[in-house]
Amino acid sequence: MRGIAGAPVSFGVFELTADQPLPEPEEILAPLRDLGYDGVDLGPVGWLGRGEELRRRLTTYGLALAGGWVDLPFTDDDAFAAALPMLDDALEVFVAAAEIDPARPPLPTLADSGDERRRANPGGAAPGLSLDEKGWDRLAANVATAARLVRDAGLEPTFHHHACTYVETPAEIDEFLARTDVGLTFDTGHLLIGGGDPLEGWRRWGGRINHLHLKDARTEVLDQVVREKAGMRAVWERRAFVELGAGDLDVEGFMDAVRDSGFDGWLVVEQDVVPSPSDSPGRVVEDQRANREALRRWLP
Repeated sequence: MRGIAGAPVSFGVFELTADQPLPEPEEILAPLRDLGYDGVDLGPVGWLGRGEELRRRLTTYGLALAGGWVDLPFTDDDAFAAALPMLDDALEVFVAAAEIDPARPPLPTLADSGDERRRANPGGAAPGLSLDEKGWDRLAANVATAARLVRDAGLEPTFHHHACTYVETPAEIDEFLARTDVGLTFDTGHLLIGGGDPLEGWRRWGGRINHLHLKDARTEVLDQVVREKAGMRAVWERRAFVELGAGDLDVEGFMDAVRDSGFDGWLVVEQDVVPSPSDSPGRVVEDQRANREALRRWLP
């Protein structure tokens, strides 16, 4: 395994909150270093800095860049073409970060942007929500284009199955893997939302998984959001994702399977949250301390 990384999203720093005042990167990098993490995910592109500033921050805190989120409208050819400069911009950041730890380069984490129909139906199980044959052809062709750009930059892509997108349910993950050559970012929390079982999914797709997002979740909250069609923001605001061992993920069984599989990618701990003014000071750091301690049996 390349190492265990923390994620800005666990501190409330991600695309959903990018229009709000965000903590300085040092406020997150320092605790991650002190808690024993090896790496960090990117957060919103540019938040960690660019070029020399980015390399200086990572070097100062002894952290490698594990990956980072880049969603693109893969099912809409015109919108996809218009969004490619965003991918080019992100790749400049990834390439700069890769220079400080070439043995453990970051994986640009591609994902589908979804649309209003999918965002209104988390879980993806309602009839008529999946792509038709032409839709899958379009998505696969655009993923191939994005993957080529990533590889031309000297990096290897990964693709994140994600709630409220067109690659969400186990059947959609199967279809995606059959139509592309891109590795899978396996996310335990999003697989639960999409109606899958993390342990079964790990065994089923293990040969294609090159990146791991480890989340524990309260399935009662996830199921309620799906029933209400409340959308992903409700998942985050209702704190469906909790510290490892506090939710319904079989952390021990799952991590045993990860260890036994010989997985050699990054493990990124994520506890996505939208911060609330009522949060106690220091809560997020203590949660990440608990997450790191929960993994010491497998990653001392």
